[in-house]
Amino acid sequence: MTVRQDVESRRSGPPPPPSWSSIPNKFQLALVCSVRMVDFFQQAAIQAYMFHQLKSFSPDAPDSEISFQSGLLQGVFTLAQVFTGVLWGRIADSPRFGRKWVIIAGLTGQGISCMGVAFSSSLLSATIWRCLGGAVNATVGGARTALAESTEKRFHSRTFLLLPLAWNIANIFGPIFGGLFSDPVKNYPGLFGNNSFFGGANGSAWLRRFPYAPPNMLCAFLLFADAALIWVALRETLVTIKFNRDRGIEFGEMIMYKIRRVFAQNVGYQSLNSSHGPETASDLDVDSDDANEPTSVRLNSLSSKDQLEAKPLGGAPSTVPSSAPPFSQALTVNVLMVLATVALMDFQIGGFTSLWTIFLSSSTRTQEEQAAMRLPFYFAGGIGFSPSTVGIAMSILGFAGIFLQFTLYPSVNARYGLLKSTQWSLFVFPIAYALAPYLSLLVSTPIILWFGIIVVVVLQVSARTFAIPGSVLLINNSSPSPQLLGTIHGMGAATSSAFRTIGPIVAGYWYSRGLQLGVVGYAWWCVSALALVGVLPSFWARDGK
Repeated sequence: MTVRQDVESRRSGPPPPPSWSSIPNKFQLALVCSVRMVDFFQQAAIQAYMFHQLKSFSPDAPDSEISFQSGLLQGVFTLAQVFTGVLWGRIADSPRFGRKWVIIAGLTGQGISCMGVAFSSSLLSATIWRCLGGAVNATVGGARTALAESTEKRFHSRTFLLLPLAWNIANIFGPIFGGLFSDPVKNYPGLFGNNSFFGGANGSAWLRRFPYAPPNMLCAFLLFADAALIWVALRETLVTIKFNRDRGIEFGEMIMYKIRRVFAQNVGYQSLNSSHGPETASDLDVDSDDANEPTSVRLNSLSSKDQLEAKPLGGAPSTVPSSAPPFSQALTVNVLMVLATVALMDFQIGGFTSLWTIFLSSSTRTQEEQAAMRLPFYFAGGIGFSPSTVGIAMSILGFAGIFLQFTLYPSVNARYGLLKSTQWSLFVFPIAYALAPYLSLLVSTPIILWFGIIVVVVLQVSARTFAIPGSVLLINNSSPSPQLLGTIHGMGAATSSAFRTIGPIVAGYWYSRGLQLGVVGYAWWCVSALALVGVLPSFWARDGK
């Protein structure tokens, strides 16, 4: 082979994946990442104390009843998303609203929901507020669509990793802060108990009444703050309105201008023509010949919106569709196969999240259960962790996820491709679920117990690290039209929510049934079997272009 042929063969090969440094719009991507981070934070935080908050509503209720209630409380949040996911997707595609306002509505609504849960005193009130939070949670589809539209498709293999990265970061800090802020009167008596610094002689009355209000209030604050940040900083990505005036961006730029001006004055800089800034060539003392160069272009003011649309800014297309295509065009065979894969995956992931929290919080075996134990399948008992310890155990999910995402994922995904990596990762979920109940046999040896927890977590997170970004990219790439992208992600969010609703409720029921039978692994092995069945639809899915 000649040198010329060798060069041509190298050029004809597949291009290397883009580097992180080459990705444009990094600040916009960081904003979208923050949306999912605060959303995941509040979902992860509640996992650390949900079992114990429900127990505070009914102190005499057995663990089997609290287990079912935990699945119910988690399920109603995603159940509400089932009925509103596609609607929010259509609203995000609408020129009247777009992606940005849908995201802001989702963050604000969830903040209100967290405040309601903070001051709930019964299962019914907490359920209503969680249902409201799920109904207005439009951040899933909105953030995914905005992320896809913020960069060209060749960067998507990198940018869509930001979503699981946000989940992993939130899953580190959410459970930790959720556990640390729970029941401060009990956990920090010197600060909030009787004769304490903040509690006074009789302790903090409102914290005694609402012991789990602080972590919920923290989540609400983060959601409200991020909603304000999105309003002043995130740029609209919907093609039909992305060049329209945005008062939030204008307000944010005004604030930044004032901050920069104060900073410049403090460090000794002075603006040219400081009162108003330079307005003409003479103000800048520029050679007047520069203004007469042939390459200079005079900017004429546009007097109407029609003229603005006739000459769009920033290289925008001269014609854009005025409305989204009909919904029927979104129902292709590939879209349905991808949604089927997502449905069964989210069922078992939702079931695991609920089971893991309940299992870590459930009481250990009694002496009667110890005497009745018959291995390898007939044994009962949970781990018996406190909220703070549950938070630490849950945070391992985030640490493992970040490590695997930056070490294992890039090399495996580059070698085997998106679809194969996603398919084979689905085989790992059943292994993690089959092993999980045996952790209850290790409660008497803490070191071995924590090692076992790490093994189960690494297996589950390894599969999740490939499956979640893979499923999101498959949903994104299955869209038959760019104008249906919001609708497709809305369908994906609704499907995900539907099966993440069914998963925790069914898993909670199975766990409750297992405790009654004296078989704590009953729910785990049922979820493991369904996860194995869920591998099948992925072999009919295709990575659409």
